Amino acid sequence: MWKKIAPLLIVLSVALNVAFVGVWAVHAAGAHWGGHAPCDHGDVTAGIWCPLHRQLGISQEQWKQIEPRLVEFQKASQAICQDVSGKRLELIDLMTAAQPDQAAISAKQEEIFAGQRKMQELVIEQLLAEKRVLTPRQQQELLDLLRQRSGCAGHGPMMMGLGKAGTTSSPSCGGTGPSE
Repeated sequence: MWKKIAPLLIVLSVALNVAFVGVWAVHAAGAHWGGHAPCDHGDVTAGIWCPLHRQLGISQEQWKQIEPRLVEFQKASQAICQDVSGKRLELIDLMTAAQPDQAAISAKQEEIFAGQRKMQELVIEQLLAEKRVLTPRQQQELLDLLRQRSGCAGHGPMMMGLGKAGTTSSPSCGGTGPSE
């Protein structure tokens, strides 16, 4: 029985891991493709289209350093996310065969794991680059937000919002990006 359930549990585990990174990346990517115009509040956050960065209170000078890298991160993360999602669907197709090929399933899992590692490396690289631009207070606030929202689905808060655990606002720049 475990031989039949094990691949399903592995797929579920992979899906949750991809979902964790994917939620954050997709929200960040949505900012770029969302097509919304930058807001202009007449204050220091004018033109800063990312809610996370507005919450951190970054300056225009900081934003000039962060924004180009953020846009590149969004493009790269979108491509990785799409690739991993496609491989997940391929894995499900392999498992639905009348006689599933365990070697093919294992190989597909490795491809998914490689994509997840690539996404994780991209996220860490982005966070470390932003950390170099942020003040110590902003760094602490960013890392505190990440700590509050990291966890396994159903077992603690995920990166679902900028407010208290359980809120549904975007953790990064989803849906409010610059117009092209």
